[in-house]
Amino acid sequence: MNGSYALCFSLAMLPFLGGCAGDEPGDSGYCADVPTVTYETFGDGFLTQNCRTCHSSGQTVRQGAPEDVNFDDAASVWASKDLVLALAAVDTPTMPPLGGTTVDDRYLLRVWLECAAEGE
Repeated sequence: MNGSYALCFSLAMLPFLGGCAGDEPGDSGYCADVPTVTYETFGDGFLTQNCRTCHSSGQTVRQGAPEDVNFDDAASVWASKDLVLALAAVDTPTMPPLGGTTVDDRYLLRVWLECAAEGE
């Protein structure tokens, strides 16, 4: 067995030790085994429910949200992808500030922004 295969095989036999290479966001193995998530199937609804109350160019009451951080469409989210991932798609998100996102929604947000083609 080559080294990588042997490691994955060993870890597969002992799941309590962790996963194999390719199981982390951004790795091709990770993205190969996730659901298809796009702006249309997930992003638009997630943004409407959790972000656009403050982060929309048409919003006048922004609760302190920066004027230049708006999520009016897929392109605007992709332009702030790293910020969105760091603040809203982590285990303990700081956005939205009052919470309310589920573990499943944060997972789908990561899948969308890490695995979909940019702008999807």
